[in-house]
Amino acid sequence: MALFSGKYFCFIVALFAISFKPCSCHNNTRWNSAGITWYGDREGPGSTGGACGFGDAVAKHPYQCMVSAGGPSLFKDGTGCGACYRLVCDHPLCNKRPIKVMISDECAGCTKEAFHFDLSGKAFGALAKRGKGDELRNLGELKVRYKRACCKHPKSKIAIHVDAGANPYYMSFAVKFANGDGNFACVEIQPAGGEYLKMEEMRSAVWKLNPGCALKGPFNVRLTSAVTKKVIVAKAVIPEKWSPGAIYHSLVNFATPKKRSPKKH
Repeated sequence: MALFSGKYFCFIVALFAISFKPCSCHNNTRWNSAGITWYGDREGPGSTGGACGFGDAVAKHPYQCMVSAGGPSLFKDGTGCGACYRLVCDHPLCNKRPIKVMISDECAGCTKEAFHFDLSGKAFGALAKRGKGDELRNLGELKVRYKRACCKHPKSKIAIHVDAGANPYYMSFAVKFANGDGNFACVEIQPAGGEYLKMEEMRSAVWKLNPGCALKGPFNVRLTSAVTKKVIVAKAVIPEKWSPGAIYHSLVNFATPKKRSPKKH
């Protein structure tokens, strides 16, 4: 049993790591067919308490309400959380321009089509021609073309949002604003004076650790990309005197993919 500051206590750490899933960042992926609906307020984020754990961050920069709940084949029991997609609508009321949305919630009943996006009101309206947003929303269910996209937040650094219910015996948090092209192959936490401890992944992108011993901050968080194997460390991102509900900003993020230059003939 590890000893910190001469005191023993049990400490359970559950990490709500909202990650960005494997995808192709280039334009060679195939467009597929899907159904779309919308929920929540007409210009809102759908839900600020979605199953992926983003909370009210979906209504703020960099997401700005451009999110979607996913049917079972997109939500994937939580492993689809954080994946980004481009959607194009060909209906006469649509502007035919692609939008990008991120999976931030679950739509368990969206099973009519093999793939279904239950978009936020704002994202659904963004598919419409200028001034036609309400008309398009009033149509209800539509068909779109979709393909995977990479999530890019070049102006953001990774942030740790500590859950409001966290306490010295139970820690939970969300990893937000991660750039990139892959889910996390590994999430580790390092207490003050200790070694990195590997977390166990659970449903809905939950990572947990039950060390059975006392842990003390500040904490480093180490993230490993499942696709690129790139490793970054958010050093001392959770301070020694952390507070439930607080958001702690790091100084790191995964590099955003560079665009390919057109081939010269």
